Amino acid sequence: MAVLLDLSEKFGNLKEATFLQRKNRFVGECLLNGKIITCHIADTGRLKEILVKGRKILISLNPPHLKTDSKLIAAKMKEGFILLNTSIHSLIGEAAIKQGILGFIPKSLKKEVTIGKSRIDFLVDGSHYVELKGCNLRKDEICLFPDAPTKRGKKHLEELIRLKEKGFCTYILLMILRDAKFFKPNEQTDPQFAETFYMALDKGVEFKAFKVKIENGKIILNGTVKLLY
Repeated sequence: MAVLLDLSEKFGNLKEATFLQRKNRFVGECLLNGKIITCHIADTGRLKEILVKGRKILISLNPPHLKTDSKLIAAKMKEGFILLNTSIHSLIGEAAIKQGILGFIPKSLKKEVTIGKSRIDFLVDGSHYVELKGCNLRKDEICLFPDAPTKRGKKHLEELIRLKEKGFCTYILLMILRDAKFFKPNEQTDPQFAETFYMALDKGVEFKAFKVKIENGKIILNGTVKLLY
């Protein structure tokens, strides 16, 4: 299985801690070597089934000048540690695209491309626009996105539709962070996103989904995931 990212190269030596509570969207508390410390939470989703008291987590210690003592990197679920740090999603998505997850090996790739009032994550080979979303909410064998309403996500889909209508190739690329077989938009949590998602597919926006896992401190490409209608 292909390695997409070495966590130690990005975050240094990771430490195992115990999650205690989420104080707000961005800050949590955890227990490390008997001491309560703070951790920065990059993922602003609800994460209710993941960030529960007593959950084993992986953290990276911060230098003293930062507001929090550490960064939250991953949480231990039944299938092992799953990635929770959204700051590296783009790096992982870029590596997956370069390894051919779209169905071809690209010759060029640009990140954070401004289109109208939006920014699309990737422009590949000058004509393929790709929006990447990370998905960590799982019910049975199905991963669902989003886990909280997202006007921004809906706007990105609408931009992909407009680009498709102009003749570009467009993709909604899901990075599945759990051990799941299928993906489905979360109609119960955000019916507007789900409606726009299916509209985008009807308009010709392509769907791709790949699964990752953490193994020996590395992010590993772990196969693809099918769309469940």
